[in-house]
Amino acid sequence: MIRIICVGKLKETYLKEAVQEYQKRLSKYTNIELVEIMDEGLLDPAVALGKEEAKIMKQILPKDYVIALEIEGDQPTSVEFANKIDQLFLTNSNLTFVIGGSYGLGEGIKNRSNYKLSFSKMTFPHQLFRVILLEQLYRAFKINNHESYHK
Repeated sequence: MIRIICVGKLKETYLKEAVQEYQKRLSKYTNIELVEIMDEGLLDPAVALGKEEAKIMKQILPKDYVIALEIEGDQPTSVEFANKIDQLFLTNSNLTFVIGGSYGLGEGIKNRSNYKLSFSKMTFPHQLFRVILLEQLYRAFKINNHESYHK
């Protein structure tokens, strides 16, 4: 099973539709769950990170393999990412991805994570990043199942 914990709610219809489409596509390969954590808005960054971290940690199970999405993480190619997912599922039944809010992720989440992943050194809107992550997960399953999609 894949769980994606995200800070903030999707508001834009086009992003909600994209997320739903990739969830539908991924359902052929794995169970997928999206957990939205309310973002703390425009509080002091340290206060917001602390509150968001506490909410995220409540959603993480002890047996979860946690992948933190952060700019300092590894930057694999799509094929390398697919191989990583394939290998992780050999020994882990739950993969939990964590997408932070506008202030990123707290140190406690980074320390709890088993793997740190970055898709780019660029900054993306966290709402859009859900779609990007879901698309890359879908691509990974297509690659691992030797199905056409990845070019």
